[in-house]
Amino acid sequence: MSVPTVKKSARVKSTGLVPIGTRLPELIELFDYAEDMHVWVKDRQGRFLWGNISWLLTFGLSKERGDHIGMTDYDLHSEVLASQYRLDDERVHAGERVINRVELLGRFDHAAHWHSTTKIPLHDERGRIVGTVGFSRPLPDRKAEAPNDSPVSGAIIYASEHLDEALSNHDLARACGLSIRVFERLFQATYNTTPHLYVRQLRVRMSSRALVFTHKTLAEIAAQFGFTDQSHFTKEFRRFMSTTPRVYREQHQHRAAGVAGAGAGEVS
Repeated sequence: MSVPTVKKSARVKSTGLVPIGTRLPELIELFDYAEDMHVWVKDRQGRFLWGNISWLLTFGLSKERGDHIGMTDYDLHSEVLASQYRLDDERVHAGERVINRVELLGRFDHAAHWHSTTKIPLHDERGRIVGTVGFSRPLPDRKAEAPNDSPVSGAIIYASEHLDEALSNHDLARACGLSIRVFERLFQATYNTTPHLYVRQLRVRMSSRALVFTHKTLAEIAAQFGFTDQSHFTKEFRRFMSTTPRVYREQHQHRAAGVAGAGAGEVS
């Protein structure tokens, strides 16, 4: 089967599954409570019609879920990974089931992690296949990889594994076996940002998951992701997310199982 030539599909307006002839069952809300399971629904054109909270956080999609309806794998992944996912979707459209496929799943920080993925056909009331529904679970015993062969890709993996530490350009360059000058130039050319800004954004994005899915205090989360203190955490979070950690947690806690708001006595 060939990969369709149209990659970034036009966004659809609806926030549900009515356009393809089915309705979003209430029980699917349960998947918002699964921290380590990414669940999604796509139409036959490969456009996402729904994704759970874990899916949103994995790709750094911080806005409301409806804002991302209509995105495709090509909007979220490298072309190599997206093409593989699309080939599997075509198999499912033909009536097959993809069960426990071990594959790399890209993430917003340009790293890719090994997952076990299952996909099945989605049918309308007449029994016609109108899309796919699937889930992926991480395989924590397998190391992360970079989904490209860039000479600076080692910095991406190193940063994701050492977020609780102070990270300098020297540390990241050494992880790639490059001089600092060459590393900084190649990193900017590859990812269109500086290493320093990338690490700052990464700390904030990764802290978002802890805010939603854990009971940890803001001070504990600040320490976990390498912020100097809670005040620094709040300042950086507001800079990149346009809200405070406390408000972000309050906005999303009703969609994640058992997550309490900020602890007593905490400030934003």
